[in-house]
Amino acid sequence: MNVHDVIRRPIITEKGLAAKDERRTLCFVVHPEATKTEVKEAVQKLFQVKVESVRTANFIGKQRRRGKRIGYRSDWKKAYVKLKAGEKMIEYVEKA
Repeated sequence: MNVHDVIRRPIITEKGLAAKDERRTLCFVVHPEATKTEVKEAVQKLFQVKVESVRTANFIGKQRRRGKRIGYRSDWKKAYVKLKAGEKMIEYVEKA
């Protein structure tokens, strides 16, 4: 897998930004079949930082309705990436 295939996009929410500021942890949506090692290597290569640890969580797509039609959202995977002490924090969003 390519680096950009592994890391799809950052998660920019209040909880994600709080983790970034308080615990030096970044949140990303990653490929559902990506391993922790692949996520670690992709972040290190893409942002030129050193990663201390990676935690992942799988989310099952929820059932959604539109009138009579019933469908499901896609399954997805989230990765929490903690940077080593002394590493420069990645700025992918401007604070308002």
